[in-house]
Amino acid sequence: MNSAPQVRARLLGDPREDFRATRRGAWLGWVGPLFFTAVGGFMRFWHVGAPHQLVFDETYYVKQGWSMVLYWFEMKVDPVLENAKQVDQHFTANDPFVWGTEGDFVVHPPVGKWLIGWGETPFGILNSFGWRFAVALAGTISIFMLGRVARRLFRSDLMGTVAAALLAFEGHHFVHSRTGLLDIFVMFFGLAAFGALLIDRDKAREVMVRAVAGRSRADLSWFGPWLGWRPWRWVAGIMLGLSAGVKWSGLYFLVFFGLLTVFWDIGARRAAGVRGWAAGGLLKDGPYAALQVIGAAFVTYVASWTGWILTKGGSFRTWAETNPSKDYGWLPDWWRSLWAYHQQMYASTQSINSPHPYQTSPWSWLIQGRPTSFFYEGPKKGADGCLVDQCSKAITSIGTVSIWWGATLAIFVLLFMWALRRDWRAGAILCGLFAGYLPWFFLANRTIYSFYEVAFVPWVVLACVYALGMILGGRDVSPTRRRVGLAVIGGFVLLTMALFAFFHPIYVADVIPLQEWQRRMWFPSWV
Repeated sequence: MNSAPQVRARLLGDPREDFRATRRGAWLGWVGPLFFTAVGGFMRFWHVGAPHQLVFDETYYVKQGWSMVLYWFEMKVDPVLENAKQVDQHFTANDPFVWGTEGDFVVHPPVGKWLIGWGETPFGILNSFGWRFAVALAGTISIFMLGRVARRLFRSDLMGTVAAALLAFEGHHFVHSRTGLLDIFVMFFGLAAFGALLIDRDKAREVMVRAVAGRSRADLSWFGPWLGWRPWRWVAGIMLGLSAGVKWSGLYFLVFFGLLTVFWDIGARRAAGVRGWAAGGLLKDGPYAALQVIGAAFVTYVASWTGWILTKGGSFRTWAETNPSKDYGWLPDWWRSLWAYHQQMYASTQSINSPHPYQTSPWSWLIQGRPTSFFYEGPKKGADGCLVDQCSKAITSIGTVSIWWGATLAIFVLLFMWALRRDWRAGAILCGLFAGYLPWFFLANRTIYSFYEVAFVPWVVLACVYALGMILGGRDVSPTRRRVGLAVIGGFVLLTMALFAFFHPIYVADVIPLQEWQRRMWFPSWV
């Protein structure tokens, strides 16, 4: 006979470790992440409009975002403006109307550019604060999101606060929160999906507890109970569709997280004593999970192209009208045109292999082997506030090395705890990290950059938090162990803050003496 406490302990863990079991100190689970969200948000929004220049790939996305607002699709720049530098100078010199009359062929879906464009709308396209408003907002909110995700994952208010603190002072995340690029949105929606699936996991297991408590194994149906409507998994599907709608690299989160939620259900049925737990998970949970995750993501992704669908000027929009089909003519023209566009997008991404000085191998990403320089100028004395003979003004996407190097070591701990100790939390963190990281090894023949790793930075932080939590120990450890653990956690957070402060000038394009810039280039590969 399964008693409710026994089943709950097997499915949801030791109730003594559950933050929901007591309200004492629960304020920390909100106030801690909110505090570091406020700190991180202040840093991200402070002078976010500087420099008033298009930084790195902002040359594409800031302009395309405004084009989305005006036309609902990406417009090609006026051919009268001969080169990209001339276009950027024109755009930033109080005359942002640089477009010609044709739609532009682009290789990334529209969601991220819509978000950038909506951020530009209230401030006006002439205001560089507006160019980066959306990314700064996404970066700020994601600090709070990660704090709450970590709180639920580790059942600890303290660990949730530590996670929020580390992300607030993480260099890649900070730079991307102040630069109008797309990758922070891939991260944002991927993290939102992960958080939704964590909530779904808890709620589905609570349903399982109520369904099997007080019943013997023989009394249960072979496949086990139905786990309900599960609205949070629908939310996850929508978030994954939005992530893929920013960049196709978001599709990897869809694949990994879709499998993760089914494996969680299979594990729940096994822990509850269901006889046909594997078949029940695959047959009873699998199809519904596919509908929720894949189906919702697909509908969301297609809906993200609404602006292109409802207008006629976008690239490939009228392709079907000039390319009739005997076999597929029954499909709407917009659908056939969209499919042709995606075929061309895929073909174009396969040919991105031109050499670039900042291209990197994924093997070097975790250790920060080759950070990407987003912006660099070398003002002389008397220019731009420079007080010495030669200064530097740089924006470099370098991760806070305490977090990245610590996470590199923590990955081995996670692998051990997942494979040999069956710790589901370790597996969940590895799933998010691998979803954002491993696929790039199969794309290493293309021109790729280390700044792509911002998409999986939340799970890098969670890897560190997991290791710190092991040092701290559970509620039954000795007071001495507890004090040592708290000291280590506090020391690690302070070290992270100190390193962030040291690199801050080259995150925000401060004008500093050249020698100070060189002090921050720790390795030749960083230059």
